[in-house]
Amino acid sequence: MRPLARPVLNNCADSVAAHARMPGVHKIHGESEILQTLETLFESRLARRYSTEEHVTYYNARVPFLLSLDEGTTSARSALYDEQGRRFALESTPIECRYPQPGWVEQDADETWRSQLDATRRTIAQASGGPGSITALGITNQRETTIVWDRKTGKPIAPSIVWQCRRTADFCNKLASSAWAASIAQKTGLVIDAYFSGSKIHWILSNVPDAERKARDGELLFGNVDTWLIWKLTNGAVHVTDYSNASRTMLMNLSSGEWDHELLDTFGVPPAMLPRIVPSSSVVGTAAAEHLGAEIQIAGIAGDQQAALFGQACFRPGLSKNTYGTGCFALMHTGSRQPVSQNKLLATRAASTDASPQFAIEGSIFIAGAAIQWLRDKLGIIKTAAESGELAASIRDTGGVYFVPAFVGLGAPHWDSQARGMLSGLTAASGRAQIARAALEAIAYQTRELVEAMEADSGEALKELRVDGGAAASDFLMQFQADILGKRIVRPADAETTALGAAYLAGLATGFFKSLGELEQFWRADKVWEPKMAPQRREELYSGWKQAVARCRLL
Repeated sequence: MRPLARPVLNNCADSVAAHARMPGVHKIHGESEILQTLETLFESRLARRYSTEEHVTYYNARVPFLLSLDEGTTSARSALYDEQGRRFALESTPIECRYPQPGWVEQDADETWRSQLDATRRTIAQASGGPGSITALGITNQRETTIVWDRKTGKPIAPSIVWQCRRTADFCNKLASSAWAASIAQKTGLVIDAYFSGSKIHWILSNVPDAERKARDGELLFGNVDTWLIWKLTNGAVHVTDYSNASRTMLMNLSSGEWDHELLDTFGVPPAMLPRIVPSSSVVGTAAAEHLGAEIQIAGIAGDQQAALFGQACFRPGLSKNTYGTGCFALMHTGSRQPVSQNKLLATRAASTDASPQFAIEGSIFIAGAAIQWLRDKLGIIKTAAESGELAASIRDTGGVYFVPAFVGLGAPHWDSQARGMLSGLTAASGRAQIARAALEAIAYQTRELVEAMEADSGEALKELRVDGGAAASDFLMQFQADILGKRIVRPADAETTALGAAYLAGLATGFFKSLGELEQFWRADKVWEPKMAPQRREELYSGWKQAVARCRLL
């Protein structure tokens, strides 16, 4: 394959040139995580937390811990786990997202590092024996978000392009209609879309002055957030990623687990920029003592959704989970079988304990909890995320109102970058409660679309869906999810499964945990929801949703 022509995209100068000062850019302040209010409200019920007596006992006993770094889209978190996989401490620091143009989403990579370091240091301060009591750390991260930095100075050459950013949509549309489209999909298991890292790297190299030459000469490095954090923790000594993150770049051959030179040529990415790919559970380096107070082994890496799958103890084919966060991500483990979707889902690498490949099939929804944030920050119809659930529960139904939150297009199974968000079915009787309920119901409707596509691809009916993430704290949403799916919903005792998965991976690599079987014994359900809705009503509501989606795709 040959590289596509590289027209310099319009309106890029402000983004690159203003990287340091960001004038005229809208900022979201104080946002520690989508639906953080809900999560805090329900944390005492969801998490396996220590009582005061237990906390004092553990503090005095100087027990060993695992440290998890969980770098998300709107916050950097850190957590400590003990030998039974119980969470001992959790801290969070907000990260700003910036929106310089419609459809563009950026972050400051240096701020990401500072926020993660702040949350991690505050977490370590709660360890009984200080940093010396930590056996190893694992890292999980927002996937696809793209960072390019100077190898010598360590400074990013442009803002991080966040996974939600749609600036490369036109480039991807041209690529999808090219002669190479079928080969790209076959090699990567992905749908050609601006979501993935390849086109984001292409954009940075095309629009930052002299970046192409520097990349060819080995002066620039690429990494997703996992790679960036490891590089910073090791003071530039280690430049790696794992299979789960690499599989989201559109540059790795999914079958071989290696960077694919034809794909690199297509996106114009020099191999010298790329990190080494390693198993998710393996010791890759050591965090320098100057950062965390002691040298700590880095022994686990996984993209956030694969980490959540691991944290939910979904180690075997057929087990599945759905994470309700900024977006919504449903994954089903397929074991050593590489899935091929006929329903526009994604084939991806699952977190692995060695170099042998493990796969999953995934459906990705771009806007889920972010729609609740929009109700709060843009419409102002709620003051807190928790209020959306209270409003939703105050009425029997939406009165025919549907909210399709296609703010950045639609993800799986539609993959329509031109679709736009829409409220439909409004009448004079519609108010705050109807709109808030419609926003929550939209999360459940989109999840049903993913589950139906997974069942069609696998040929097996899903018996239950394990859930996690901030919005999984909402009993209203979980009951409606069970109703609209017609399936059992199970919430685990610790809903912070992303951080837990990273800790599990680090623990297995260092002998802190002995086996997957041991981890399976740690998993416990907090609450189960069974469907209560009549089948006829379920299908009526879902039919209305599908009509609303069809309308928003015609705009």
